[in-house]
Amino acid sequence: MNMKTLLTYATLLSVTAFSHVVYADNQWPDLPTGFKDGVGAQVGSKVYVGLGSLGKSFYVLDLNSLSKGWQKIADFSGAERSGATASVIGNDIYLFGGSGKAEPSDPSPILFDSVYRYDTKKDSWEKMNTTSPVGLLGASSYSPDNRQLLFFGGYNKAYFDRYLRDISTTDKQANPEVWKRIVDDYMGMKPTDYKWNRNVISYLPEKQEWRYLGMSPYLPNCGSATVSEGNKVTLISGEIKPGLRTAEVKQYEFGMDQPWQSLLPLPAPQTSNIQEGVAGAFSGKTNGVTVVAGGANFHGAKQAFENGKMFAHEGLPKAFNSEIYVEKEGIWSTVDSLPEGLAYGASFTTSEGVLIVGGEKSGKEMSHKVYMLAWNGSTVEVID
Repeated sequence: MNMKTLLTYATLLSVTAFSHVVYADNQWPDLPTGFKDGVGAQVGSKVYVGLGSLGKSFYVLDLNSLSKGWQKIADFSGAERSGATASVIGNDIYLFGGSGKAEPSDPSPILFDSVYRYDTKKDSWEKMNTTSPVGLLGASSYSPDNRQLLFFGGYNKAYFDRYLRDISTTDKQANPEVWKRIVDDYMGMKPTDYKWNRNVISYLPEKQEWRYLGMSPYLPNCGSATVSEGNKVTLISGEIKPGLRTAEVKQYEFGMDQPWQSLLPLPAPQTSNIQEGVAGAFSGKTNGVTVVAGGANFHGAKQAFENGKMFAHEGLPKAFNSEIYVEKEGIWSTVDSLPEGLAYGASFTTSEGVLIVGGEKSGKEMSHKVYMLAWNGSTVEVID
């Protein structure tokens, strides 16, 4: 069954429900400032967000002590960065990748290959004596066994460092043709030409050991929504090249001889018969269903790519979407929407539902809002 058939099948099977916002006098404390392009991590009842638009700042919210609100904790000890990935082993948060300037005075950003550990008990950061073997900007990660961390996707460091250097050191006003050629050449490549990480990579902190666990049968993704349960992780949508998303959904089960399984793709939103796919969406589990909400894309990029245009999002505005999707027993439903289009925030599975934090809005504005998405059996309630 090809992707087009799968998409049609999923659309036919999908049902339409409705969500609504429940205002409960700001039950879920908002962040003190807007947040996007950072990381989120969860240790027990506490959720952590930081980096991205927060610079080196990190905040923690104890879900068992909401009245305390978000508390500032130790600043990150490395360079500021966006697009990093973070996962948890025990009481420690491990942070990888991202992009930023190693020094504020540097002419261009780079993809970081450094690894950091945050000790939640001591409120302290430590740089680990290792570097990642692949670029992990935009990668997804999880721990299948509370001992090691697995990674999927990630930008190619050498390629993207060169692009960032060239675009950052070229004066767009003085040399518009050179600047445009740099952008066109990079954005006009085929998905496979970017050489994003297609391997499943394992990192074992106790031994500072990296291993390759095999190659994914799919095009590598960056910015996928991820939902982990035990030794399984579901990778939802994401981009397959800059500006071009996929509706593809697949699941990886650690320890299996055949670890990969294709699932039904995201259905088209109610406002369109085409699912562009989304990057930077919120995701998690609530009352036995998987929820995916928001995310960003370029409406029209999929059609342009299918028509042979590799720079598929050229001239298209970036769309910040509000749609909410629910997967129950393998079938996706299209439910209503978030209060506004949001992407690139943080999301957490909790006993109450899926907690979503911050995100970028249209016009490059940042949200400081926190919502709980709760499935009640027929709708998703968005609780303020």
